[in-house]
Amino acid sequence: MLDNHAKLMQFFSVAENVTGRKKLQKMIYILQKCNIPFEEKYNFHFYGPYSEELTLRVEELCNLGFLHEIKEDKSNYYQYNYTITDDGKEFLQQFALDMPNYEEKVEKLKEKSSRFLELVATMFYFDYLPIEEMIGKVHKVKPKQNYSEEEIKEAIQFMKEITLN
Repeated sequence: MLDNHAKLMQFFSVAENVTGRKKLQKMIYILQKCNIPFEEKYNFHFYGPYSEELTLRVEELCNLGFLHEIKEDKSNYYQYNYTITDDGKEFLQQFALDMPNYEEKVEKLKEKSSRFLELVATMFYFDYLPIEEMIGKVHKVKPKQNYSEEEIKEAIQFMKEITLN
């Protein structure tokens, strides 16, 4: 059971810090789609793929003092920033995780906005569909995002790059 917590802690160790709950959700989902063995279950939600399990695990890790959560007031919303603590690093050393090297993928994901990662994660969620249907589905389930043709092309290219290796 704690293996999944340890996998998340390893992710935070690799990422060093993650800004935004939505971004965190999308990063883990996209890494799953790249065959990194995170086991959180995802359902489709308002902002695309969402995992209640991931939310609860992160909350538990914060409560245990393994993750540090900073809540910033951004006038009309709150933004959360996560970093691993020294206790979290110590906890992680107790596990021999068999995880592939995914540092490069994490760096690429961190460079992207949460809006872009929401698009990519949504496209991955519908990746069983032919490309044109996938794009149509994205426009149907995310009409308010009003993704441009250029953003869709960039997302498709990013999906190809991130799944390599």
